Amino acid sequence: MKIIKVNGVELAYDSFGNEMDEAIILIAGLGTQMLRWTVPFCELLAARSFRVIRFDNRDAGCSTHFSHFPAMDFAALASALMSGQQPDLPYTLEDMSNDAIGLLDALSIERAHFVGRSMGGMIAQLAASEYPERVLSLTSIMSSSGNPTLPQASPDVMEMMTAPAPSPFEDEAGFVAHSLSFAKRIAGSGYPFDEEAYRTLILEEARRAYDPGSVGRQIAAIAVSGDRRARLAAIKAPALVIHGLDDPLFVPVCGEDTASSIPGAELLLVDGMGHDLPHQLNTTVADAIERTSRRNRIQ
Repeated sequence: MKIIKVNGVELAYDSFGNEMDEAIILIAGLGTQMLRWTVPFCELLAARSFRVIRFDNRDAGCSTHFSHFPAMDFAALASALMSGQQPDLPYTLEDMSNDAIGLLDALSIERAHFVGRSMGGMIAQLAASEYPERVLSLTSIMSSSGNPTLPQASPDVMEMMTAPAPSPFEDEAGFVAHSLSFAKRIAGSGYPFDEEAYRTLILEEARRAYDPGSVGRQIAAIAVSGDRRARLAAIKAPALVIHGLDDPLFVPVCGEDTASSIPGAELLLVDGMGHDLPHQLNTTVADAIERTSRRNRIQ
């Protein structure tokens, strides 16, 4: 892992594959770290002649955190948005999109294929719409368009996602149980849930960086990004939308809406996939990313 200063923050990142190959930048989701892009998955892409870069978003992992900001007041945030006011937030999804572009600048990479999951899909969408000269292709996984008319997540899922968790340093067993319960709920029915692998991941993330307030700050950044459909309509890069038919957080119509909003986008709906990327789907997802990238490979 390396640390590099970008866009006024420090970003932690690592890289797989030949530095002379075309780059893929992998963008993590809400409150998670680059570790969610597993080493086997990164190596699978690198074996297909890509330089694969994964990084911790701002306010996650070993990148710069914004813990000095007050705890997020969601009632005040909702009130401000309903009244048409711009809330005072530490950062927006646009800032996070600029981070990804800045990381490319710092690594002297002119253009890259952007792949994002959940919130990372939203960040990748913004990069593709705002920086068409930098984005070779877009893959948006288990994400959404911000369309306010789309169905919301299941109430129990939202409650589990926003409920306070025990501190991993004061009650490790309680923290793991809380995190595992949520991971199981959103994982989907099509693939066995690897509890031991998740337990290891949950503890590794907590030991790298534990910041319970960061999820609220990132949720606020998502909330103020609003409806992105007009931006999606301007995307020129080849695009792929991957979505699980068992996703209870962003239900399948969210993926369908995203794909229909991007000109020429391919939609890949995966039976049994929830809001998760089980290792059994590594090859399927890597194949789809490579297929999309080849619609705009550098000659």
